[in-house]
Amino acid sequence: MSHTPAQPDTSIETDTSAASPFVEVDTLAGRVRGQWRPTSRHAGDATGGRGAERSAAFLGIPFAEAPVGELRFAAPVPKAPWTGVRDALEFAPTAQRGDPGVTLIPEPSIEGDSTLNVNVFTPSPERPADGGAGLPVLVWIHGGGYFAGSPASPWYDGRNFNRDGVVTVTISYRLGFDGFGWIEDAPSNRGIRDWLLALEWVQQNIADFGGDPGRVTIAGQSAGGGAVLTLLGMEAAQHLFHGVYAISGATADVTPERAEALGRKVAAELGVEPTLAGFRSVSEERLLEVQKAATALEGPDAMNELLELGLQLGPTIDGELLHRSTVDSLAAGIGAGKPLVLGATDDEFAMALMDAPKILRFVPKSMLVKKSGLTKAQVRPYLAANRDVSKHGNARLLGRLITDRMFKVPMLRVVAARARLADAAGTWLYRFAWPSGTFGFAEHCLDVPFFFDCLDGPAMVPLAGPNPPQTLADELHAGAVAFVATGDPGEAWPRWSDASRATRVYDTPTTVADDGYASVRPLL
Repeated sequence: MSHTPAQPDTSIETDTSAASPFVEVDTLAGRVRGQWRPTSRHAGDATGGRGAERSAAFLGIPFAEAPVGELRFAAPVPKAPWTGVRDALEFAPTAQRGDPGVTLIPEPSIEGDSTLNVNVFTPSPERPADGGAGLPVLVWIHGGGYFAGSPASPWYDGRNFNRDGVVTVTISYRLGFDGFGWIEDAPSNRGIRDWLLALEWVQQNIADFGGDPGRVTIAGQSAGGGAVLTLLGMEAAQHLFHGVYAISGATADVTPERAEALGRKVAAELGVEPTLAGFRSVSEERLLEVQKAATALEGPDAMNELLELGLQLGPTIDGELLHRSTVDSLAAGIGAGKPLVLGATDDEFAMALMDAPKILRFVPKSMLVKKSGLTKAQVRPYLAANRDVSKHGNARLLGRLITDRMFKVPMLRVVAARARLADAAGTWLYRFAWPSGTFGFAEHCLDVPFFFDCLDGPAMVPLAGPNPPQTLADELHAGAVAFVATGDPGEAWPRWSDASRATRVYDTPTTVADDGYASVRPLL
């Protein structure tokens, strides 16, 4: 990590006129200056076109000290107060270095040390008068496999949630080995500790941005979806949020044995002891290089090992923050009182096999799925349940199977764990089935711009193709707004139960299926 000085605090003359593009808010650590921008308004938005016309963005507010020097690999330390007014007009440094290209979401990397920060988007940057309740709050945790991703994406801009009366916060956290790697004498799960401190910051400060700390929904996609499910099952996090929206959630639940084995392997490759002193003696660049090599998928069984054991770097069952797997925690009743929406796209990772049709063309389908981890008893029922995708060829079938094992099976186990609890709050299940105009199927990340209602954003065609349907974004986004505001996504979307297995299927048109994940059940 480059050891450039932290951004200096600034204090300039405040323009309080109504025409000023700037707006200021006091946080517990000091005053910050944000900037007004317009929202996107159209007849189909969640307010029927009557929402807020502008949104105030406060970018790069530090919630913790820069994790460098003696704070490298340490638990996050709350940001010390500053004097004067701190500009919050540009995104702050990101934990991601370079663009690993693991998603189709534009997620820029920004150099610098102060990587633990929040971005706040609000239509009403002031504390509610007379102690009244503020607006509901959405806190977004980005994805990227726990080793990549950035909160500075233009797709994560909260302007249209602001338009519809929701204050939005995006948070950063340490990634890869910095955030989750085992070190003998260092705090475990440093990335989780970053999430917790960021959520504490929201509890302490969001009222000054017009939000209600008593109505906080956490949401995320991919690793971010796994993050919010991890938090849902974490005893120590329950006071920090009130609802969960998990998009394509990929939990890690790394065992302590796997975590330690990887930590020792990385240390040995670096030629250092697996201690704070050892890892702090290594440059960020060298650690990232070894991390990449140590976690690379190599060999014919690498994919099956990933699907069976999960990611090597991510939230770890450490006996301190995480006492058991996420599903086991939910089955034990942790988070039962909080409403949950979760779902996946139909073919999350089929795009990874776009170049494989010729290679796989002549492999018998039964052999293909058996070699991909299915038992003999599962092969025939799975092929029968997935005839619709099988007709598109073996590459699509294998992509669907990987999707099912990586995302849908764990998701359905989460749903089942909560369904067994008589006092659980509602659970709502969805599928995102609309096929991308670029890929011809619903791939990983495709639903994110629909969730944020930002189809007018950059880099949309490579993911969604030309002219993705705004009506679908209206529906999906409106359901998200309703859930954040009330804990219920609306009457048109029934709660999931063992009896009905109701699943909302986002497509054109959107429908409700009796059992939207029937094709996955042979794997359960």
